[in-house]
Amino acid sequence: MSDEDRLARIDAVLPDRWDTNALRQGVAVCATLAIPFRIVGAVLDSDSSGLNAALFFAYLVFFVIGAGCAAWIQRSGLPTQHAIATAVGTAAFVEFVFVIVRIVRGTEINWFSIGFAMSLIFLCGIIGGVLGSRLQAQGFQPTSRR
Repeated sequence: MSDEDRLARIDAVLPDRWDTNALRQGVAVCATLAIPFRIVGAVLDSDSSGLNAALFFAYLVFFVIGAGCAAWIQRSGLPTQHAIATAVGTAAFVEFVFVIVRIVRGTEINWFSIGFAMSLIFLCGIIGGVLGSRLQAQGFQPTSRR
């Protein structure tokens, strides 16, 4: 069986599971709004726990917005899955890059904090999915569909 036949079978079972346009736009929102706060937090590496908490909170809020964007825009009827995939996928890529930078610099990697942050990002994806699906249920539509 060729690869094309296998892909045709997968498409027959899961025809429109993932809306790549919605995922792309959600990742763009996360990357544009949230990631700068993560970078500023890493560059400052402040001793002020208040500043670190504020930057991390802003990071999480913008992940909710990006995940909600993906959930709201998607057309496959799976808002929460799109939101979680957007949030976790983007955050995993960002953390991967930061781990590589830490390895190259020879600094310590705190795996517990990465795992904790990823669990909060997962929660942000769920919250964004709920918000995005509520927008759809209320009849609000993106300008691209009007």
